[in-house]
Amino acid sequence: MLGIIIGVGAVIAMVAIGQGSKKSINDKLSSMGSDMITIRPISNFTVGGGARLDASGLQTLTLNDVNVIQSRGKYIKGVSPSVSSRGQVINANKNWPTTIQGVNTNYFSIRNWPLKEGVTFNNENINAVEKVCLIGQTVLNNIFSPGEDPLGKIIRFNKIPFKIIGVLDTKGENAFGQDQDDIVLAPYTTVQERILAIPYIQNIYVSAIDESSTNAASTELDNILRTAHKLKPGDEDDFSIRTQAELISTFDSTSHLLTVLLTAIASISLVIGGIGIMNIMYVSVTERTKEIGLRMSIGARGTDILLQFLIEAMVISITGGLIGVVLGIAASGLVSRLLHWPTLVSESSIILSFVICAFTGVFFGYYPAVKASRLNPIDALRYE
Repeated sequence: MLGIIIGVGAVIAMVAIGQGSKKSINDKLSSMGSDMITIRPISNFTVGGGARLDASGLQTLTLNDVNVIQSRGKYIKGVSPSVSSRGQVINANKNWPTTIQGVNTNYFSIRNWPLKEGVTFNNENINAVEKVCLIGQTVLNNIFSPGEDPLGKIIRFNKIPFKIIGVLDTKGENAFGQDQDDIVLAPYTTVQERILAIPYIQNIYVSAIDESSTNAASTELDNILRTAHKLKPGDEDDFSIRTQAELISTFDSTSHLLTVLLTAIASISLVIGGIGIMNIMYVSVTERTKEIGLRMSIGARGTDILLQFLIEAMVISITGGLIGVVLGIAASGLVSRLLHWPTLVSESSIILSFVICAFTGVFFGYYPAVKASRLNPIDALRYE
């Protein structure tokens, strides 16, 4: 049974690792906003050698686009412009390299990002280009002492003072491994004028009215922006639209492929275990030839002998499968605890393991059972 035990345990553990990573990625993408749509600029023009221009310097997205989307979008719930810059944030004698991102009040609902303490900036702060900000947990931990209250304190970002009015709740890493809490949020007008000195928008974040309307909202956004940018039917888009559903689908297909690959590798030991069952049952038929002959001589039919050996093979494989399930669940728990990998043991993998065990018992036990059922009773009784 050892091959079956190891095989079933390995299959359950591999599927658990694959499903766990898939769920972890989906959760992280959903934490960014399951109905969020990101609009980025792209260039229709190329420079020498056919290379496209760097997206960070493109000026194809403007505040007018934000206003048009807000006013015309039927499937749109919220819109936020976004501009960002890297720099050093300083508090007294402590400093930390981070990103400041300029957004509007809709950004917090689009990203499903609540506050831990304090308040968010409002439209008055945005219109007045006020130097107020909210900080993430990573920034807080690196420029303030433990237990120190940051609210109302003045910090500097690249020599420009900002007053802290709120602290963002913890988000953790996103699906790409980036620390979402390593950020400073400020009014987009402040970042535009005080830090970057640019009139255009680097990105636009949009939320659909619900998750099921994301595709409809994406199509609507494409039509709105093409009209706003006066693009003709044959012209390429000077923007790109990405939904969370697209990212989730991409990661899902990758995770599924890896899960299938890991399961296929683990299944090799199941095949080896099945061959072991066949060999053992074949030897058992040879050793029990007299027993078979005796049963046949007192009336047992070939079908009875066939069922006897098939049932024995199935009992071996299913018993091994039961032990393997326990081993697989235990192995998944150890992987999660020791290596801190996400795992998820699903009912389908356990059911599949039992089906495979039963199939293995029948498939690999059939040939020895047929051999036993076809023995001649006289020859079997004479066998030494």
